[in-house]
Amino acid sequence: MSSAHTVWHEPSVNKEKRAKKQGHRSCIVWFTGLSGSGKSTIAHAVEEKLFEQNIRTYVMDGDNIRHGLNKDLSFTPEDRQENIRRIGELTKLFVDAGIIIFTAFISPYKKDRDAVRQLFPKGEFIEVHVKCSLEECERRDPKGWYRKAKAGEIKNYTGVSSPYEVPEKPDLVLETDKYSVNECVDRVITYLKEADIVRFE
Repeated sequence: MSSAHTVWHEPSVNKEKRAKKQGHRSCIVWFTGLSGSGKSTIAHAVEEKLFEQNIRTYVMDGDNIRHGLNKDLSFTPEDRQENIRRIGELTKLFVDAGIIIFTAFISPYKKDRDAVRQLFPKGEFIEVHVKCSLEECERRDPKGWYRKAKAGEIKNYTGVSSPYEVPEKPDLVLETDKYSVNECVDRVITYLKEADIVRFE
């Protein structure tokens, strides 16, 4: 059915009411960077810290999403765009439900990340560039993907046979080849506090 023949139903319990009851606002923290840069590691580490403070959170990992919701998509530019489009719409629902959602996706194309940003009011989409040199990512290669990509076993692999467009004005940059996981986690939490999304000592 076309969206032209549907009507948006306004909920009686909205995002603002949830924030007041929970004691924290909701948002999306969008981690973008090369494979092996540390996106998932940092996202989960931040979530653990916030979970200890009874803050509602969820981590959405790129590989996990491709096991279910997006298992029908490949890694062509067109399917990558659709992958991010679906994630954008899904995360919008999470934020509306009062949850701070962390996404760990390479999301290599600027236009796709910008399209997701446009779904949210100003301040609710926080783009975090997990910056790490390609050489260091290849050295880590936690899943063995770079080795397979260079051997021609994986096509359209970001950083090898497909480009990564570095964010021009991210809200936060985490240089994971220079700073520890804990230092990066502290920077993310500090940002969330300064943005008045969470409040705790």
